[in-house]
Amino acid sequence: MSLRRLALLAFCVLLAACSKVNQENYEKLSAGMAKTEVESLLGKPTDCSGALGMSSCTWGDKNSFISVQYAGDKVLMFSGQGLK
Repeated sequence: MSLRRLALLAFCVLLAACSKVNQENYEKLSAGMAKTEVESLLGKPTDCSGALGMSSCTWGDKNSFISVQYAGDKVLMFSGQGLK
């Protein structure tokens, strides 16, 4: 294996280990948190949608994710799947 491939592999492993989509951060979420607090904890969401003052944002992918539903800019409820 070339040094370049080894370095790329090591970088990918480190990046995956640094994911903010994990059980520890999920446990820090609570109803009533401000949207800015959630984004400072989890980073920029992967996807957001909403209407009429309600919105839903997701961090992660189909295998491991955190989903947060907002009323205005406050957490209404949240869920997670595949967290480590």
